Amino acid sequence: MADKTPDISDLTFEDALRALEDVVRRLESGEVPLDESIDLYERGEQLRQHCQARLDAAQARIEKIVAGPDGKTAGTAPFDAGN
Repeated sequence: MADKTPDISDLTFEDALRALEDVVRRLESGEVPLDESIDLYERGEQLRQHCQARLDAAQARIEKIVAGPDGKTAGTAPFDAGN
């Protein structure tokens, strides 16, 4: 299986998400042998983790707009994931 599939770390978020959706479809079909189901589940978890890491990285780059007293944009501040 590994020789036919690209390395997860090389996938864009969108490609990883499509691959994860494919894994889910195949598992939900119920037509995959048990050993392959286990391999698919493991790959699906790796894809999920990759997607989450990409989302977390994107979220960390987001800047929130800081409005001045007049309601106009006064600047930006780093995104704080704790808020």
